[in-house]
Amino acid sequence: MRPGPWFFLFALLLSLDLQAEQTPPATAEQAQIDALEQRLATSEQQREALGAKLQASADENAQIQRLRQENQRLKLQLKKTQADAPRPLLDDRQQWFAVGAGAALLGVILGGLLRGKRRSRREWIN
Repeated sequence: MRPGPWFFLFALLLSLDLQAEQTPPATAEQAQIDALEQRLATSEQQREALGAKLQASADENAQIQRLRQENQRLKLQLKKTQADAPRPLLDDRQQWFAVGAGAALLGVILGGLLRGKRRSRREWIN
C-alpha cells in the first residue's frame, strides 16, 4: 500500500481534532460579540441624538429663512413708503444755514434799531 492516503487520512483526523479544540473558546467570541452589540447600541443612541440635532438645525434654518424674507419685505415696504412721502423743502444742512442767516439778519436789524438816530464819530475809518 502507498503511504499517501494514510498520510492524508492522518492529516484529516489531526485537523478535525484541532478544530474541536478551537471551538471551546467561544466565550472569547461571545465577549467580542457582546462588546460589538454594546458599541452598536451606543452608536444608535448617538445617531438618534444627532438626528434630533439635525432636525432642530433644520427648524432653525427654516426660521432664519422666514425672518430673512420678512426683513426683505419690510425693507421694500420702507422704500415704497419713503418714495411716496413728500420731500421736505429744506434738508438738515440747509435748515441750519437758514437759521444762522436769520440770526445774523436779526442781529443786524436789532443793532440798527438800537443805535437810533445818534451819529457817532467813526474813528476807525480815517
